[in-house]
Amino acid sequence: MASSLNPHPNAHPLAGAYSNAFQIAAQLDARAARTLPEVTATVQHYAMLLETRIKAKASGRPGPNAPTGDYRRSWTHEVSTDGFSVTAVVGTNKPQSRRLEYGFVGADSLGRIYNQPPYPHVGPAVEEIRPLFIAALGDTIDDD
Repeated sequence: MASSLNPHPNAHPLAGAYSNAFQIAAQLDARAARTLPEVTATVQHYAMLLETRIKAKASGRPGPNAPTGDYRRSWTHEVSTDGFSVTAVVGTNKPQSRRLEYGFVGADSLGRIYNQPPYPHVGPAVEEIRPLFIAALGDTIDDD
């Protein structure tokens, strides 16, 4: 239903039409310019926390044993931004990571038979850090 404040046919009777689009756009641009560095810092911090938590959980049972520490040291994080979004990647270059996390049953490419149980360390670390990260990100975005 149109109103005297807003001629659109589906407008609520109390809805008004606003002509301050340029002001709103300027405020949104200013907010984005302030928020991106704060979000980048938050993502960087929680990527580091996730990496640290994975390393801690990869230091013996119930996670994998790490007799040399080589597997633990292989975990790294990298944060990148394209000016509009922030991305963090936490990972390892070690081929045994999937087997350690998920286990392996069957023959490998050399025909050796395995019944290796899983030693989850990435999934539990993600589940610990996720609610903290979401809360921190929400706080960062809600701040004015």
